[in-house]
Amino acid sequence: MTKYNQLRDKALKLRQDTYNAFIETGEAHVGGSFSMIEIFLALHEEVMVGDDKFILSKAHASYPYQIYLREQGFNPGITTHLELDEKNSIHCTTGSLGHGFPMAVGMALARKKSNRAGKIYVMVGDGECQEGTTWESLLIGAKYQLDNLVLLVDYNNIQALDSIQNILPLDNLSAKFKAFNWSVKEVFDGHDFEQIITSFKTSHTEQKPLAVILHTVKGKGVKAFENSADWHARKVKGDDVDIGKRALGLL
Repeated sequence: MTKYNQLRDKALKLRQDTYNAFIETGEAHVGGSFSMIEIFLALHEEVMVGDDKFILSKAHASYPYQIYLREQGFNPGITTHLELDEKNSIHCTTGSLGHGFPMAVGMALARKKSNRAGKIYVMVGDGECQEGTTWESLLIGAKYQLDNLVLLVDYNNIQALDSIQNILPLDNLSAKFKAFNWSVKEVFDGHDFEQIITSFKTSHTEQKPLAVILHTVKGKGVKAFENSADWHARKVKGDDVDIGKRALGLL
């Protein structure tokens, strides 16, 4: 079995476990949780090393993160949003959108000033890119040449109530980041492990922070839930329970 097949199997298992946890606890946020799973797994299984840290700023997608950490031997709580728990690999409290990225900038700056090794990876949602703190953080990251900072954008085109385009468009996001003096890579299938991993491992030599924009599908893995704002924060119940289970091979 190839590395990519193994990762695809892990992604399916994490979706299944996350879905079962949603049903068991009455949690919502299927859409944004399922859109980020391949990115998250590629990062943790193939990219991060040593003293690297990960921050999930779009913490409404906390369930797959916490479930994965438990599988790795940690013991975080299973909560809708994340609370600081460093012994269990949760490095800051997130959930109020726009907070995780500035904290990641501070961590990266502290490491750079103290000559500490390790990168800071932070994942935000596309809707989160509408926050003012995002653009302030981009400015600070560029000013201090934080080449130990990597911003991951889960670009699934849908936020809480509607499409990004209908609420506040983010056209030419790559060009916007470049204008803020960041290096930028773009992955046009954020569910393809080969594309994701290649984007991270391609050399990045500029003394600039890096943004990786990954185009994804909201609710990926359950066709009936995909590309719908309804599934941003909708609880799984009634007939939808079995629809999702069939799609994920749980029935």
